[in-house]
Amino acid sequence: MIAKLLVDDLKQQYELIVKNRRHLHQNPELSFKETKTARFITDQLKSYGIEVHEQVGGNGVVGYIRVENPTKTIAIRADFDALPIQDEKNVAYKSQIDGVSHACGHDGHTSALLGVAKVLQENRQYLKGNVKLIFQHAEEKPPGWAKAMVEAGVLDDVDYIFGAHLASDLPLGRLATRVGPTMGSVDAFTIKLFGKGGHGARPHQTKDSIVVGAQLITQLQQIVSRRVDPIEPAVLTIGRFESGNAFNIIADIAELEGTVRALNGNVRKQIEDEIRAILDGFKVSSYIDYELDYLNGYPVLVNHEKEAHLVQQLIEDAFGENAYEVRQQVLGAEDFAYYLQQKPGVYFYAGSHNNDEATKFPHHHPKFDFDERALLNIGTIFLQLVNHYVIQEEQ
Repeated sequence: MIAKLLVDDLKQQYELIVKNRRHLHQNPELSFKETKTARFITDQLKSYGIEVHEQVGGNGVVGYIRVENPTKTIAIRADFDALPIQDEKNVAYKSQIDGVSHACGHDGHTSALLGVAKVLQENRQYLKGNVKLIFQHAEEKPPGWAKAMVEAGVLDDVDYIFGAHLASDLPLGRLATRVGPTMGSVDAFTIKLFGKGGHGARPHQTKDSIVVGAQLITQLQQIVSRRVDPIEPAVLTIGRFESGNAFNIIADIAELEGTVRALNGNVRKQIEDEIRAILDGFKVSSYIDYELDYLNGYPVLVNHEKEAHLVQQLIEDAFGENAYEVRQQVLGAEDFAYYLQQKPGVYFYAGSHNNDEATKFPHHHPKFDFDERALLNIGTIFLQLVNHYVIQEEQ
């Protein structure tokens, strides 16, 4: 059975996968600065004999394994940017870059896909279709640079696309996905309020931007609680409110930053419209002016039904019925959503913690780490998907 052969070959690559992961972990690069990482990926793919396209949509790298007269083309994606977080782990492969670390597992995603790439290239005689290996930069920066790679045409000849994420909240050996909306959209906004400053003893001569800002926050919090259907999950959070520079001066300018999350595109648009309407009202009632910078980031990540059921079946076939679980919806976001807007596919999760507390820290934590055997589980499902679509006949 070819699928078993591929998975067995992947297991033989485990030491290389770990070596690559730890190299990436020691040498993280922030979004849009991933030039050395992109070069490392390119060099690895070329050493396997794989066709490589560089600077796709920015720092993106695409490996392409082609065959004559392909039946289909399946794409698999991994991200490779790091985060502005100090690595606080006490391990030999700790980040060597001050203030930057792979605290979300993107180093693992990339090394897993490199392992899959090597296996597929070495067994390309079994392929009846093409495999496109998408290594994406800048996933962590809204609006998400999956969008730029899509605009660069990375999916133009693709029939299906799949991606995976390590999950520190799931134990090693458990994998999960779900049908339909799975991860939320994410928008970011900055509001500047322009009042009229003055002496703290003469408020009647001013237009107090701090008072207006405080009232604005209260109004904004009522959008979700009083204007959005309570059945629809949504969040509006103000993360920053800055104004003033002295105890006895009424500030003329206040600045707020926040984020909007939703699992329904219509609700997402409703909240943006409500924010704009509230600001227009404050302009009239409080005699202030404002500027709104509103960034529409990642859309809702929606897994396709047929492909989600297929991934569930492949997980159960590979690891047993108890290995699969339905993933809970979350309002965290992932720019893989852009790919799923264009082509059918699925984003799934691989449990990555074991009994060691060091593997149980949440993503984006300074001590985030994972059981590296989870990378074999990700690679196994990727290979099973390739087997399904471009080795055996699609069912």
